[in-house]
Amino acid sequence: MNTIAERLKQAREEAGLTQPALAKKANVSQGTIGNIESGLRKRPRDLLAIAEALNVSPKWLETGDVPKALPTKSVANVEPGPEIRGRVPLISWVQAGAWCHAADPHPPGQVDRWMDCPVSHSPSSFALRVRGDSMTAPHGHGKSYPEGSYIFVDPERRTPVNGDRVVACLSGTDEVTFKVYKNEDGRQWLQPLNPAHEPIRDNFHIIGIVLGKWEDG
Repeated sequence: MNTIAERLKQAREEAGLTQPALAKKANVSQGTIGNIESGLRKRPRDLLAIAEALNVSPKWLETGDVPKALPTKSVANVEPGPEIRGRVPLISWVQAGAWCHAADPHPPGQVDRWMDCPVSHSPSSFALRVRGDSMTAPHGHGKSYPEGSYIFVDPERRTPVNGDRVVACLSGTDEVTFKVYKNEDGRQWLQPLNPAHEPIRDNFHIIGIVLGKWEDG
């Protein structure tokens, strides 16, 4: 098994799961699973969720360099954290609005905090603190982004697939929003996870794809 595509397909078939079933279990889009297995995505940001759904080691899934099976759990209630891949600046939503009018601006303003990022990212990446509850999923509905959590955004990744979490700018404004990117039958819109909020169907452009989140406490 030389590629992540081969390892994912093997683990999925051994688990008796179809691509749609695995996507549902890992709370990712079916396109994500299909793109990985076809070799289009070699460094998926949802690797941990997919490995957890398959009950295999994420490091094995990514590289094949470690045993496939997860290590036996001990009585300890802590485990090693993720490998740190560098630090990114925490900026404000107002500062993020600079991306609405510039192709590659420097992180605007003074940076008060740098945050360790556990996933691979471009040098332009930054962090934002989530505002409001539009991306707070109902209980039991998978990954949620409550107010006060932090998201890591890579502005060098601007071609999302259906289901990706994105930060986008509404056309003709400086308004920046964090939502789920939806693209079905040629229609694009921004979908909140909280059903109490309405989808955004106005024109928009992508500032960057969200790589992951971090929460205090």
